Amino acid sequence: MKITNYGHACWLIEVVGKKLLFDPFISPNELASHIDVNSIDADYILITHGHEDHVADVESIARRTGAKLISNFEIINWFAAKGIDNGHPMNIGGKWDFDFGTVTYFTAQHSSVMPDGASGGNPGSFLVQTKEGNFYHAGDTGLMMDMQLIPSLMKLDFALLPIGDNFTMGINEAVIASEFIACDNIIAMHYDTFGYIVVDKKIAKEAFENKDKKLTFVKLGETITI
Repeated sequence: MKITNYGHACWLIEVVGKKLLFDPFISPNELASHIDVNSIDADYILITHGHEDHVADVESIARRTGAKLISNFEIINWFAAKGIDNGHPMNIGGKWDFDFGTVTYFTAQHSSVMPDGASGGNPGSFLVQTKEGNFYHAGDTGLMMDMQLIPSLMKLDFALLPIGDNFTMGINEAVIASEFIACDNIIAMHYDTFGYIVVDKKIAKEAFENKDKKLTFVKLGETITI
């Protein structure tokens, strides 16, 4: 799998010949000013919840690429009302087999509202199973006991966890989350974008190392292979 960081909670994951784009918030992100949104290709756009900092570039990318949207029922309907009707609606706990693998729309402890104030439904996260590996995009969430269910559902090869605190889990809570989900390979997200969520990367890495886990910071715009 190839994994590209586009900032905040936005990742492009290339798996089984398909490009999965998560929570595109690029053009309003000052830290991502060097990223050309119009150069990003996607077969699917997966949206964890409705906040502006997770959906800002969904419409432009979806119209240009024809990517299928995957999210909860309310978010899919909100974009359908804008004429983007290539969507697959889901809800918490449900799963569906796509041509790249199986997606489970898992729970998240957060809030969700669309940029215009419409309901964004329940916030969620994604568990993705493919023949090239399994991963968890936790979306925006606080630490929750539900995470302990994940090892019963699948063995994760890596997980994308928020660590910025204030709006989501902080570093210490993310370490506990990594134990709940039984995953030793964690990629950090949702940090540094705003003043509220700036983190000390050295402290974060040490916190995970103390539990014999690996925390990876991927530079914005950088691609890694797992």
